[in-house]
Amino acid sequence: MAALDWFGLFTFLAFTLMVLLGLDFGGIVFAWSSARVISLIVVGTAMLGAFIYSEAKLAKHPLIPLTPFKEKESLAALAVAAFHGLAFMPGEFYVPLYLQAVMRKTPLMSGVLLVPLVVATAAVGVLVGFIIHRTGRFRELIWAGTAILTIALGTFITLDAHSSLGKFIALSIVFGLGAGLLFEAPLIALQTRSKQEHIATATSTLVFVRGMAVAISVIIGGAVFQNSMGAQAEQLAAAGLPESITSRLSGKEAAANVAIVRQLDDPVQREMVEQSFAMAMRNMWVMYTVLAGCGFVAGLFVGKAEEGAMSSVHVETITGIKGEEVGLCDDFELS
Repeated sequence: MAALDWFGLFTFLAFTLMVLLGLDFGGIVFAWSSARVISLIVVGTAMLGAFIYSEAKLAKHPLIPLTPFKEKESLAALAVAAFHGLAFMPGEFYVPLYLQAVMRKTPLMSGVLLVPLVVATAAVGVLVGFIIHRTGRFRELIWAGTAILTIALGTFITLDAHSSLGKFIALSIVFGLGAGLLFEAPLIALQTRSKQEHIATATSTLVFVRGMAVAISVIIGGAVFQNSMGAQAEQLAAAGLPESITSRLSGKEAAANVAIVRQLDDPVQREMVEQSFAMAMRNMWVMYTVLAGCGFVAGLFVGKAEEGAMSSVHVETITGIKGEEVGLCDDFELS
């Protein structure tokens, strides 16, 4: 209990909950200009500042040690992981929404059509491990991954109500290739820039940063989609759709009512609904393309592995309170 960073834990939870709730409520439950949303985001950001100060100055055993943040190469690797988490999430989360709302696929069929993306991501992820193991190079993989991911998301912007299934599958595979290149390479880049006793800290920090980015990605993507669908309400009403349907296709209700598209008999109304969904998702793709592009810029600052950083010598480090008591590291050759 004495080793727990209570103040850091409190400020970190406050930051996470307040910022995520503020982003989730903004423009949907409350207006972005409302005192509730502004207060949540502002106070949550202040809690982040208090958390960073606590970790740097107050905590004896910090929840997230700031060692990985002290040099630009490490920061660049963390930034790549963060933008990867922000940008790859739409492929897993929002692509099925496009398939069901715009292409009128069933939930089961949308899952089947997601297989090429998932297989491409997994296969490239395994291949990256072999490449890094054999060559020790990771910067080129980061550059390629961020570039491909940016291009793929940029081409997603062209998807509309008339796009072919073949085009969608091809873009999904390219997206999977870019995403798969970035799961392991930033982690290796960060570990090679860290001292042996800081490897665990660096690894857990990167996992946390990526996980937080994924959570934020889902929320801001949903906010953009819901606000964009709300802006389409007048056009849907002008197409002759009754208020009972337009209300279900507006804001936070839209994602839950994608099946309405398949129930419309009037082809003009059906196409208008499909185009509304496609336009709302286009705004999401634009945002995610910008985020992926920021990841590409961050990847340019990732440094090379220091000499000996990827050697076969393993240093076993005892960390935490026990490490302070023992103060011992043992070196041995891997077999």
